[in-house]
Amino acid sequence: MNFLTIGHRGVMGAEPENTIRSFVAAQEAGLDVIELDLHLSKDGELVVMHDAELDRTTDGTGPIADRTVAELRALDAGRGEHVPVFEEVLDAVHVPLQAEIKDVQAARALAEVMNRRGLADRIEVSSFHDDAIAEIARLVPGVRTALVASRYGTDVVERAVGAGAATVCLNIRRLTLEIVERARKADLRIIGWVVNTQDHLRLVRALGLDGATTDYPEIKRTGRFTA
Repeated sequence: MNFLTIGHRGVMGAEPENTIRSFVAAQEAGLDVIELDLHLSKDGELVVMHDAELDRTTDGTGPIADRTVAELRALDAGRGEHVPVFEEVLDAVHVPLQAEIKDVQAARALAEVMNRRGLADRIEVSSFHDDAIAEIARLVPGVRTALVASRYGTDVVERAVGAGAATVCLNIRRLTLEIVERARKADLRIIGWVVNTQDHLRLVRALGLDGATTDYPEIKRTGRFTA
């Protein structure tokens, strides 16, 4: 399998994260996949933002869940960008996506869009939550899923297998050869995140991972030459 370079929330090291501007920049930089995050608005629409609260990445405050799509889109998400809805991203870029969901409710909303638009081949669904992965797998035939973990041990492999995930997306700072070997024995694909330095990229290569999630498009260029 070819080494994948995944744009973290687009190219959040260079552009406002989880915005159309960031996603287009990731596509233009030649990144293989774009990672994004999904939450539900007050009126049940899938909006693209990492945090549950608006404060860090917009000029708004409070929970996303307390705002309608119209209210969210009126906010500034950085450099004049608005908070995108998921289907807007689908139309703005054509590269494969890795969509992270936060809960079972978001899984159900995403499943409706994926089934309606036939997106099982284009979108890999990821989550920190096993039940959300299991729910999207139940609702979308043939969907590819990934378990994401930040603080984890060797049990992350059993968790992924139990949830039916084909991939584990793991914090590179905690990744060990033992976990990699266990994942390989379970036929899991392994993605390391967040890989923003040459040292981390060398570690990804040394461990034989399938790809890296990065904030910076330069990793795509240098990754080809890193042994």
